[in-house]
Amino acid sequence: MNYRHSFHAGNFADVVKHALLLRLLELRRAGGAVTVIDTHAGAGLYDLSGDAARSKEAEAGIARLMAADALPPAVAALAGRVRALNRDGGARLYPGSPRLVVDGMGPDDRYVGFEMNPPVQGLLRAALAGAPGARALGGDGYDQVLEAAEAAPGAVVLIDPPFERPDDYLRAADLAAAVMKADPSATVAVWTPLKDLETFDGFLRRLASAGAPTPLVAEARLRPLTNPMKMNGCAMVFLNPPDGIEAAAREVCGWVAGALGDPGARAEVWRA
Repeated sequence: MNYRHSFHAGNFADVVKHALLLRLLELRRAGGAVTVIDTHAGAGLYDLSGDAARSKEAEAGIARLMAADALPPAVAALAGRVRALNRDGGARLYPGSPRLVVDGMGPDDRYVGFEMNPPVQGLLRAALAGAPGARALGGDGYDQVLEAAEAAPGAVVLIDPPFERPDDYLRAADLAAAVMKADPSATVAVWTPLKDLETFDGFLRRLASAGAPTPLVAEARLRPLTNPMKMNGCAMVFLNPPDGIEAAAREVCGWVAGALGDPGARAEVWRA
């Protein structure tokens, strides 16, 4: 794969994904220790003065969030994590999902992140250094997450591929359904881009045909879904989410659409 998340780190989609991930973990940790299993972990920590400065996506995402006033609580929690990494102000360092998980881990919590790219694996291990309950593993998360989830009943499984390969939607849907069949007490969260309705509807149909339970879908559309070559929005799809995540999804997606979207942007949170 040529995909490098460092170009896209801190964009509007990261704001949606990471604000909802933080709230999901807060809700799950209220019931005790949590294991998080991450299919496509990435580097874990990003310097936005590097690749992201060229794409400028972070300027329209986390930079605008950090400059905003009166953030709703679920969005403010992400701002607080970014602020903690940037003691001198600004948002030069941005935490990926691995750092967001481990920085809030309790003594009995666990994190397992898979990463295929060897140089990125090294960055991931560095980002997780000092977190005794965290492991960075090489290999294809699609092929290894099910076994890891079966060994950790009740895990939170984050499926977050780059959606660069034509089979990513199919593999993500099939893995999500397989995890839930193996462990109905697990919670699965799948991040997807929103480019056009047919592709996303096909993903939801695949989930249903694979036997997944009814998902909660949280969409943030920055513009109409009319250009399939462009990421016009993003969605988080939850299987067996804890009570409270639907309200957080309305809060996060509504803020992102209203504050970061074009005229006509909208948020939708619904049961498929």
